[in-house]
Amino acid sequence: MLTARPKVQGKVLLLPVEKIVPSAHQARTHFDEQEIARLALSIAQNGLLQPVSVRPGREKGEYELVAGERRLRACKLAGLAEIPAILTQRDESQSAALGLLENIQRQGLDPFEQARGIREVITLWGCTQEEAAKRLGLAQPTLNNKLRLLALSDEQQNYCVANGLTERHARAVLRLPEGEPRSRALARFVEKKMNARQADEYVEQCLSQKKPARRRPVPMVRDVRIFVNTINKAVRLMVDAGVPARTTRREGEGFVEYTVRIPTEPAKKTAGAGCSA
Repeated sequence: MLTARPKVQGKVLLLPVEKIVPSAHQARTHFDEQEIARLALSIAQNGLLQPVSVRPGREKGEYELVAGERRLRACKLAGLAEIPAILTQRDESQSAALGLLENIQRQGLDPFEQARGIREVITLWGCTQEEAAKRLGLAQPTLNNKLRLLALSDEQQNYCVANGLTERHARAVLRLPEGEPRSRALARFVEKKMNARQADEYVEQCLSQKKPARRRPVPMVRDVRIFVNTINKAVRLMVDAGVPARTTRREGEGFVEYTVRIPTEPAKKTAGAGCSA
């Protein structure tokens, strides 16, 4: 009885380096050249201990890298013509997710690369953030916090990476208005060498320095209004009687202050032309 030939899955092949093309969904955008050089030296001395993962490429005889771009780059730098690779039968979305998972588990991506990778696999899967968190093995708040980092501009993201700021540093400035306030805060973190806790405290101070609210007229209850009207009436009576009384009013937080100025000496008469009998 004939049986169907099983698909090749998980088989280790020795593949020509030039036949392996990078994944179109590689989340990593920055590679440490010194680290790759050290890895290349180790591979030249000991060989590649962990094979890369590939899947059939779009062109005949070609393979697309699923996971292991650092290893592939190091093998090329070491001058290897062929490298061991595990052949998988994964579709495009599975391949993208696997590459992202490997980098997350190895903590090889910076926070923004992780966020862009997560956003991409969510698009490929066509799923919600909650579903993506389950499939990626992440707590949903963790996934949401990573995606929030993409609210920073490209310039701000690059500044964080170049100056070694952490994910918590980046999340702290998200509480500030977009644009220049965030950039100034990031620069301050670097200038003062703030840790994540100090960065949170600095942002809190920035938020607390609000402009004083415009003072509104003090609302008066009925009894207070009666007293104020009584004062105004008394002053008018004095003025009508020839006493040049004056009032000033000042409103404070929860009070109204009246000052009544009553002269104690009669007003001086101005000199004028007189008649003689």
